[in-house]
Amino acid sequence: MGFRLVTLNLNGIRSAANKGFLDWAAAAAADCMGVQEVKAQAADVAGRFERVGGLDGHFHYAQKKGYSGVGLYTRHEPSDVVGFDGGEFDAEGRWIELRFDKPGRKLSIISCYFPSGSSGEERQAAKYRFLDLLHPHLMALKAEREFILVGDVNIAHKEIDLKNWRGNQKNSGFLPEERAWMTRLLDTGVVDVFRRLNPNPEQYTWWSNRGQAWAKNVGWRLDYHLATPALAETARREQIFLAQRFSDHAPLTIDYEFTL
Repeated sequence: MGFRLVTLNLNGIRSAANKGFLDWAAAAAADCMGVQEVKAQAADVAGRFERVGGLDGHFHYAQKKGYSGVGLYTRHEPSDVVGFDGGEFDAEGRWIELRFDKPGRKLSIISCYFPSGSSGEERQAAKYRFLDLLHPHLMALKAEREFILVGDVNIAHKEIDLKNWRGNQKNSGFLPEERAWMTRLLDTGVVDVFRRLNPNPEQYTWWSNRGQAWAKNVGWRLDYHLATPALAETARREQIFLAQRFSDHAPLTIDYEFTL
């Protein structure tokens, strides 16, 4: 038995549903699916999206309507559901953590939506505040439990991770400080699971809606599975699903050889 884990930025769950997301999720046979940018409140989800693909949903909505929000759909009942900072970034709906604890094992699956700084200096500053909080948070988590964090990280780590890296070195998502943060995270024992399995170029998960980005595959790899080493070692297969579009992001699926 393995564990199939999907991540997808929906860019609005209602919009994605209108584009066939629910049927795809039913066929994906995932054990767990992290979603970001739900862009909905509890009342919008009720009766429509609590269960997707046979999985039960858990959500952390943004206080601001039509903004952010994350969820995790799971086949297995968690032992606990946990937030992030109790402040700014929980209010923005950026983190939901499901814990699956048994005697002798502590394991978390996290759906996380990193802030984007592309709209200007104010949001870039928020992104840096988030990164400053997140690294020690993950290090503390790693000291006591195994985890896989999936989500839209809004950072392309290396030149291989975006098509037009030369032209984006001063743009949010590929700034030296952001890339250095990611390097530091990976140097402190968190694994970029997709890259462990797939070292190839032109593996993207997001395309701008401007121009011919999708048609020409001018993309960025912004969606990640970030795991503690023991879980990362069990990863066997990865797939970026490109046959159908539910949002400006593509679903990223990784199959692991462990069970909850």
